[in-house]
Amino acid sequence: MVILGAGFAGLELATRLSETLVDEVHTTLIDQNDSFSFGFSKLDVLFGRKSASDILLHYDDISREGIEFRRERVTAIDPESRHVTTDGGSYDADILVVALGADYDRAATPGFAEGGIEYYSVAGAERMRDVLADFDSGTILIGILGHPYKCPPAPFEGALLLHDHFVERGIRDAVEIRVAGPMAAPVPITQEVSQSILDALTERGIEYMPNQQLAALDTEANEVQLASGGSVPYDLFVGIPVHRAPEVVERAGLAVNGWVPVEKTNLATRFPDVYAVGDLTALPMAKAGVFAEAGARVVADDIAARLHGEQLERPYEGAGTCYLEFGDGMVGMVEANFFGGPKPTARLVGPSRELAADKVEFASTRRERWFGS
Repeated sequence: MVILGAGFAGLELATRLSETLVDEVHTTLIDQNDSFSFGFSKLDVLFGRKSASDILLHYDDISREGIEFRRERVTAIDPESRHVTTDGGSYDADILVVALGADYDRAATPGFAEGGIEYYSVAGAERMRDVLADFDSGTILIGILGHPYKCPPAPFEGALLLHDHFVERGIRDAVEIRVAGPMAAPVPITQEVSQSILDALTERGIEYMPNQQLAALDTEANEVQLASGGSVPYDLFVGIPVHRAPEVVERAGLAVNGWVPVEKTNLATRFPDVYAVGDLTALPMAKAGVFAEAGARVVADDIAARLHGEQLERPYEGAGTCYLEFGDGMVGMVEANFFGGPKPTARLVGPSRELAADKVEFASTRRERWFGS
């Protein structure tokens, strides 16, 4: 078994195989990075609650039986033969799982790499933290540059927490915060959750600009050019980058129209004994770690069923819960299910301080499960 990518999906799949099939499956887990971090922990870095070193969980700490971690960059994938080439060697897999996530294509939006900042990477969150320290007046525009993107609540969390940040500094009246994106609503599958987010934004004087295709940044004029021909001014542009399947996945012929098609029930690709799980799939659902983790459990169960001549009992439902920080220590939780019924569903629980503690526990249990610490 070879797993490409050690994010939510890769870590959970490797762990589950170690728990259930350790005598039957040897797992090689490959990732180009030396550590993992929870997506929501980047907000801790951005707002100075933690340092970057505080949020990193190092792959060297993985010590489960049956798992061999290799820090290598995947350079080629042949899905027909399940042959993988890396900058450190090559692998032939009986079963191959591609869980390399979605990459950020900063160059897809002209001017963004030069004139914008982001908090979707650890380095980006550190840079934005430093930029915010010197920002004391003007308009901050949070622009969602493409759809789909990871962690749908994150742009709105950023806006709500920026409100708190400037209130604490006593300069909120001097700062305008706006969010613009291509979606008609913050969470398109549910009017109720979208309205709750819109209400929270409105209460804090934050404008949401829906149905906006942001085409390019004019860094000299400090304005975003819209595909419709208009423009939106800003003093500080915070972008949610365009997402795409990794280039190595595209070159392998796994992707169709930008993402990897899979069977909805078990996340198998059209290539025998090749699965794809997590943010790089073409499934019509939110891209978030919790859904990748749930998908990994289904893949593990499907592999076990096939090895034992059985059928998968519980197909993938695309179900999970995402946390949403509302500021002032309050956290909400969106419970979503994309495939378990006739149509996708989602509801918002909270926000409350109890859910803030629940979010901390969520990270703690996975840290213990995957890294033993």
